[in-house]
This record gives sequence, structure tokens and C-alpha cells, in this order.
Amino acid sequence: MLSASFYTKIGLLSISEAKGSIVSLNWEEKDTKRKTDVASELIKEARRQVEAFLEGNLVVFNLPISPGGSVFQRKVYDQLSNICFGEIRTYGDIAKTIHSGPRPVGNACASNPLPIIIPCHRVLSKTGLGGYSGPGGVETKKFLLDLERNTQKNK
Repeated sequence: MLSASFYTKIGLLSISEAKGSIVSLNWEEKDTKRKTDVASELIKEARRQVEAFLEGNLVVFNLPISPGGSVFQRKVYDQLSNICFGEIRTYGDIAKTIHSGPRPVGNACASNPLPIIIPCHRVLSKTGLGGYSGPGGVETKKFLLDLERNTQKNK
């Protein structure tokens, strides 16, 4: 598996590739930074797309991804991937679509190995923002939602 880390406005991110697909995007602690140069053309492209997204210059990722997970998790990830830039859904909305309950959907979102690329930040609880598994938690989720809202206003 190839992997590379890079700094962004939301922290140090690491992208991993296996068998020609992006398999993970993770936040890392600053003192665990392995290297800044990327290991493959695919990882370079993933980095470019993540950086463009965070600058408000990309609304749809175009990368081969392989998030893995259980059959249920993959159903949730497919639904998340269908939520357009700037739109939101609730855990209940996703649950109804796949004939499940909102709590298992939330658990699948928390296990998402490709946050941002598979946009779990676009899924809210019926009473508010809900949680977010990335560092900064709900503040990071709010940042990503605000980024999308502001990008749409400026287009």
C-alpha cells in the first residue's frame, strides 16, 4: 500500500492507495508526519482534488475509490456518494433508502475510511449536526458544510 501525508487548512491528512484505488483518507497527528512528497500519480491527483475541494474549487471528486467495509457499510457509502455538493440528508433519510435504522447509518458514517471524498459530513441528525469522526469533530463538520454553502453562494 502506498501512502503520503500533506498539510491542509483542516490539518495533516494522509491518503493511501492500494491496487489502483484510493482506500483511505485520514487525519494524522502533526508529530507523526511521515513525508510530504506523494508516492504515486493517483495519490498526487487525490491530493490535488482534496486541496481544490478545501479551497472551494472542486465540487465532485473523480477518483477510483475502494472503501471496503461490510455490505451494509458499502450501501451507506453508496448513498453518501449520491449526496450532491451543498446538499444535506439526515441519518433517517439514508436509513429509509436502505431499509435500516438511523443509528446503524451513523455508525457506518463514523467508520467511513474516505471522509470528504465520501461526504459523510453532509449527513445530519434530525435534531442538529450530529457527530463527525475527524479531528475537531463537529467543528470540522461545520467547516466543511459552511465551505460548501459559501462556495455555492459565490458561483
